[in-house]
Amino acid sequence: MKQLEAITAQLVDLVWGTPLLVLLIGTHLFLTFRLGFIQRHIGRMIRISVSKDTEGEGEGDVSHFGALTTALAATIGTGNIFGVAGAVAIGGPGAVLWMWLTGVFGIATKYGEALLAVKYRVTTPNGQMAGGPMYVLERGMNARWLGLVFAGFTALAAFGIGNMIQSNTLTGMVERVFFQGRFEPIQIIGGAHPFLVSPVQLGLGIVLTVATAAVILGGIRWIARVCEFLVPIMAALYVLGCLIILAMRFPVLPETISLIVTDAFTGTAAVGGFAGATISKVLQMDIARGLFSNEAGLGSAPIVAAAARTKNPVRQALVSATGTFWDTVVVCALTGLVIVSSGKWTEVSGKKALAEAAFADIPYVGNFILTFGLMTFVFSTILGWSYYGEKAAEYLFGSRIIRPYRWLWVLAVLLGSVLSTPVVWNFGDIMNGLMAIPNLISLLVLSGVIVAETRKHAAEFRGGAPDSAGEPPAES
Repeated sequence: MKQLEAITAQLVDLVWGTPLLVLLIGTHLFLTFRLGFIQRHIGRMIRISVSKDTEGEGEGDVSHFGALTTALAATIGTGNIFGVAGAVAIGGPGAVLWMWLTGVFGIATKYGEALLAVKYRVTTPNGQMAGGPMYVLERGMNARWLGLVFAGFTALAAFGIGNMIQSNTLTGMVERVFFQGRFEPIQIIGGAHPFLVSPVQLGLGIVLTVATAAVILGGIRWIARVCEFLVPIMAALYVLGCLIILAMRFPVLPETISLIVTDAFTGTAAVGGFAGATISKVLQMDIARGLFSNEAGLGSAPIVAAAARTKNPVRQALVSATGTFWDTVVVCALTGLVIVSSGKWTEVSGKKALAEAAFADIPYVGNFILTFGLMTFVFSTILGWSYYGEKAAEYLFGSRIIRPYRWLWVLAVLLGSVLSTPVVWNFGDIMNGLMAIPNLISLLVLSGVIVAETRKHAAEFRGGAPDSAGEPPAES
């Protein structure tokens, strides 16, 4: 297992090298400027996303709000807590600013992804919508082979970022915070190299597995229904909890914000227990964690955006773009402020220990917020990513794979709850990077289509009245 951890860590460094970082950030910046800084329409985006839509609004399987909450369910996960802590552990407090900027510029990328997904979606033989980068690559770029590559990476990545990482992080955290090794491990496999598991992690993994099966076997409509109910509640309570903690630490907030800003440009790591980090390594891991959190450029969220009932591609793109705003610009920023303001980053090593120490610093309230947030984030992410992986597998093998894939997904939840964390996280980072590449290529090649559709449906930005933010961009 140690050898596997070392190999996967080397692959993470290889995949997340300079070329991918340039491609990802370059796409964020390119689309931001080509779309005339579309982020300035965030108010309009939010208003549309929470407006009441009707069954007859357009073709699709779920409401635009259902598509958004399903995407948010998949996006808001362990990356919003332990991913942020990991970035701070590696890069210092400045990591929070880099993740935040990744989210701000990523709004344009998320908008472009969703627009293309709706424009090039298809209706499957069973009458449901199917879309996402694989169909964009096939129908928009006439590159089916690249669509197959993306679908393959997505079907595999789903088991990492959307499944095993989630269940493993949750069960491990509950074991450490509430039980602290009080129960002896259970031996599952004997021999020279026995496989031991915590009874707490195994028991919680079984509960999580049963709950997952109860939802995902009902398909996208049942997943969306659960997410519409769960996501607003979990996000609101977590944000409220973070605000309470920050209010209790109000005297140190100005110093915390100043530290985050200044440290972002030094490349130094924390002085207590952290090795020095070069600016390139800091950027590499911070941006990787930013993508892991908001998934802008990853190509995952467009898969469910394509299932939305919508009048035109632009309307759903505006709704989908708010996902990056809520996930990174709001939730990740609050988590980062909580972690840095605690001061624990100078004392504690490792993302899990750092996050737990930062929240536990506030008696009673801190551990409750962390546990509630992680439990709901994990469960919702597993639901949302099950749909992403399922649609990617369907693109590769047809509808006959859907039922077996769902059962395999349920089994992976249980396996992930007891596997080694470093291997699972490394696997997720590797697959994330690989699936992002073909998606980013399609966004750059078809950027003219994104701009043309944006201008074609410019009225969506005004809501039938003059919009103070101005017109969408001209073709360039």
